[in-house]
Amino acid sequence: MAIGLEKYDIKILLALLESIKGRKDFFRWLLDNGYPELAAFSNAIRGDIDAMKWLFKYKYEWLAILSNAIDGEEKARMWIAKAAAEVNIRFALACRKDEKAIEWLAKRDLKIFLMMAEEIYIVLDTQAL
Repeated sequence: MAIGLEKYDIKILLALLESIKGRKDFFRWLLDNGYPELAAFSNAIRGDIDAMKWLFKYKYEWLAILSNAIDGEEKARMWIAKAAAEVNIRFALACRKDEKAIEWLAKRDLKIFLMMAEEIYIVLDTQAL
């Protein structure tokens, strides 16, 4: 699979969204149905170092780097912008409430990415407390 969240079926991205929300049943579903990388990504977003290590170990480094891009790491953002489809960097920026990125996603009717970005923003905001 080429790198980028847009390569996943919408149903899989909806399961990822629920896992990001903290739903353990969807996390388990991702693990049990061939998407362990997305389960690990949902935990990496929450700051789970073991999940980040797993992503690198099993050759899903692009998801670890996407998580770092969401966290605002400039080198990670530059890498994602070059290596993946544009939707991925726009998504990473939208997770931090970048208005231009949100507008870009909305204009393309990429609702799942907007929903995930909103949920990730909540997760990150909660972590900052």
